[in-house]
Amino acid sequence: MASSPRSCDAIIVGAGAAGLLCAAEAGKRGLRVLLLDHADQPGKKILISGGGRCNFTNLRTAPESYLSENPHFAKSALSRYGPHDFLDLVERHGIAWHEKTLGQLFCDGSARQIVAMLLAECEAGNVTLRCSAPARAISHADGLFHVECDGFSAASRALVVATGGPSIPKMGATGFAYDLARQFGLKVVQPRPALVPLTLSRADALFTELAGVSAEVIARCGKTAFREAALFTHRGLSGPAILQISSYWKRGDEVRIDFLPDREQDWLVQAKRDHPGATLRSILRDALPDRLASVLDGRLGLAGPLSSHSDPRLRDAAAALADWRFCPDGSEGFAKAEVTAGGVSTAELSSRTMEARKMPGLYFIGEAVDVTGWLGGYNFQWAWASAVAAAQALPG
Repeated sequence: MASSPRSCDAIIVGAGAAGLLCAAEAGKRGLRVLLLDHADQPGKKILISGGGRCNFTNLRTAPESYLSENPHFAKSALSRYGPHDFLDLVERHGIAWHEKTLGQLFCDGSARQIVAMLLAECEAGNVTLRCSAPARAISHADGLFHVECDGFSAASRALVVATGGPSIPKMGATGFAYDLARQFGLKVVQPRPALVPLTLSRADALFTELAGVSAEVIARCGKTAFREAALFTHRGLSGPAILQISSYWKRGDEVRIDFLPDREQDWLVQAKRDHPGATLRSILRDALPDRLASVLDGRLGLAGPLSSHSDPRLRDAAAALADWRFCPDGSEGFAKAEVTAGGVSTAELSSRTMEARKMPGLYFIGEAVDVTGWLGGYNFQWAWASAVAAAQALPG
């Protein structure tokens, strides 16, 4: 790529998913773009995503799949750059892909293909990429943003912040975007771990003995529910259903689990009619992993054959299995969180351009913004959509 200019049309800080695509799109418009990253290589989070195959978008993307203090904010960008727009780019680069479940699209090969594709797009736009170049100081004067890095500095009318949130700090993630937003007087919605395993209290310690056991359940928190697999861990609860619900969970909330989501209300009473000599444990073992069935049976305390228990008692047991309540005492934090909820307040940004209302020329995109998607490619799609929205709005 071209040598680093001292003066350029746009400086983008953060060479992850959002930063790479924003740089490429701006470069293709003919803008002189400088893309900076503190890491030694671009796209590090992309490389570990989707088990190394990158769940790069979701065909079911809709505004309802995102959390934000303003649930309408994501609509504009998502409507102008959707899953099929990014899929078209993937196919133009000859990257084979497949749909796994629930609209999730993955590379057949490796996440490295997505990074290589984005770098090729940056190359086509003559983007200057500098890695191992942390922004030590950023200021604004005389209509320009001034960025100081080790050994060089740059100035531009436009600055795009695409540094994400603090999730997965071992990858170098920080709260840089929030500090910069505050520096320029912008509000930040309190960041918190999202898509993260939950930890169980001592009251539920018995369930941590089920580490490694998983089952398809419906997990609920408040009015929100997800039907996917839940996984017991040595510290608590994980798996897709729990990661999804964790984004909605706040300390003190209950997480409610339906262990048998396909059963009718009176299924256990009917089981007594059909198999009076059967035990609850034997019935549960037909539907759930043995270890989980044994723990649930032990907690419910229905010893002996079903015929020895009254219908009301069986209905209570069935109701408990359909609405088992856990009160997590926390989460595994940013270290294990796939993304960060919260971030730069959407009230501070234009939903059409991602530009800060109080500071023209300053843009925030991707995970740095208070827009958080569900598990399964939704956060990548927000990265792509917000990146393109900003790239198209940058002054020429």
